[in-house]
Amino acid sequence: MYKRVLGLVTPLAIAGLILVVSIFSSSQVEYVFGRSSTPTPIFGEKVNVEYQLPYAGKVEPDSVFWPLKALRDKVWIFVSVDPIKKSEVLLLLANKRIIFAKNLMEEDNSELSVSTLTKSEKYLEQAVAQEKIGREKGSTKSLLLELALSTLKHRQLLEEILVSAPEDAKPVIVKTIDTNKRIHNDINVSLNSLGIDAPDNPFND
Repeated sequence: MYKRVLGLVTPLAIAGLILVVSIFSSSQVEYVFGRSSTPTPIFGEKVNVEYQLPYAGKVEPDSVFWPLKALRDKVWIFVSVDPIKKSEVLLLLANKRIIFAKNLMEEDNSELSVSTLTKSEKYLEQAVAQEKIGREKGSTKSLLLELALSTLKHRQLLEEILVSAPEDAKPVIVKTIDTNKRIHNDINVSLNSLGIDAPDNPFND
């Protein structure tokens, strides 16, 4: 009897897993870019923001196991009810994805790199929104300062990705950099409202 039930449940479980992965994969934004790239000249010294990014893990967006990892991330966000905790989770995921985006561009996978970096900044933006909600319940000074440094580090990596990206991918990356600038300015306004000095911005804008 047990073996019969197991024989029925196992195929259903596998089918359900395949369905979830298929739904997730079909919902992702896809970009198609050319393979050739013309490096953009960099003037002045290369910027290096002092901010420690986390270990991103071995399962990257081009892995067959990525849909499961991404699904896990979505569940993690959903179960993080406290806004400060949710902000921290979103920040962690944003930081991991910007690392993946840079790795993918270096591996000449520009389409997936751009998709990943846009998702990274969306997570970062959501992290800032959750911090604002959490601030109403208590001090979030350390989190706010970390968000500020994180946006600058993201900007550094986005600029580096832009240099080696194919020409037709660059407009999307530039638009994402503009989003990053807006997020950073929003954080600075929050810091100033609390009488806290914002971290130095090494970029000329």
